[in-house]
Amino acid sequence: MRIISGQYKSRKIVAPKQLPVRPTTDMAKESLFNILNNTYYFDEVSVLDLFAGTGNISYEFASRGTEKILCVDQHFGCIKFINQTAEKFEMPIDTIKSDVFKFLENSKTKFDIIFADPPYGFSKVEFERIPLLVFQQNLLNENGVLIVEHSKQTNLNSILNFDVSKSYGGSVFSFFKL
Repeated sequence: MRIISGQYKSRKIVAPKQLPVRPTTDMAKESLFNILNNTYYFDEVSVLDLFAGTGNISYEFASRGTEKILCVDQHFGCIKFINQTAEKFEMPIDTIKSDVFKFLENSKTKFDIIFADPPYGFSKVEFERIPLLVFQQNLLNENGVLIVEHSKQTNLNSILNFDVSKSYGGSVFSFFKL
């Protein structure tokens, strides 16, 4: 995986093979950030990265100047790798090792952008829980957005607060707003 733009542009990050992850492809990530670039100033937003995996999305935000980034993942190896990478590049990324649903149920912190990349094999009920908890717990700032990455086989457009979805290769980003 590589960082597309910003301070660390073109830096390659190699994650350990034993991590249970499926990083967002460079093409999909570049398209997502082109969309976000038209709405947000990256140095002014706070970001929550759920099911953070390798931290791929968080590194991109940090490279573009975001200073408030929180990664949540339940896998110790993923959290360890994100911490090591953030320290190596001096990126302002904090981590929490937790089940994402438990974290969402207990969180009181609001964010401008919440990005969730759960396993593609999640059931529709599991996917639905993410926006349900985000909006129930009031975790988005005004004009904030929840973005859920999923496969083309999953359709989330019937979920409350759904706004739009964008498809890139085998990945889809569904956007949810207040």
